[in-house]
Amino acid sequence: MATTEADWAYELAGELLRDSLPRRWAHTQGVAACAQTLALLVGDDVGVLESAAVLHDVGYAPPLVDTGFHPLDGARYLRDTHAADERVVRLVANHTYALLEAEERGLRDELADEFPLLNDPLLVDALVYCDMTTTPDGRRTTPHERLKEILDRYGEDSVVGRFIRRAAPHIHASVDRVRAAAVEAGVEL
Repeated sequence: MATTEADWAYELAGELLRDSLPRRWAHTQGVAACAQTLALLVGDDVGVLESAAVLHDVGYAPPLVDTGFHPLDGARYLRDTHAADERVVRLVANHTYALLEAEERGLRDELADEFPLLNDPLLVDALVYCDMTTTPDGRRTTPHERLKEILDRYGEDSVVGRFIRRAAPHIHASVDRVRAAAVEAGVEL
């Protein structure tokens, strides 16, 4: 039985991803582990960040696929089926500049209307940092290597390839802001 929001998030994400998408589950666990390392940086919001980190890719779970756009499918499931914390849901919906990919897919208005970007730049950037410094197998990496891996996996002319090329400068800026905030706070990454 879950004792915290993060415990519940791990249980749910594990149920949805562990068996059907084990590599995605490994990535998810790595992203969540990264979120834990940012506890001193985000303070009391570490539970929100960790929950969003472990849930950010649940929209890939086969039973949840509706639009085929995992941030939107996952956020709708978390909101509609579990009445999950609104901040967690909005972070999941908008993780790693999802609005740019939503544009590529013709889903921008749906995403923006249903799940406005959370007005907490540090949490938004922290989730980008965790996602984009974690390999598909859950290991730590650099944003440059992660972006290259995504382009290699999906292809430059795919929807994801077009999106990731557009998002790359924003992703690097988010990572840089988290690193700068960590230095300022004396937090080792």
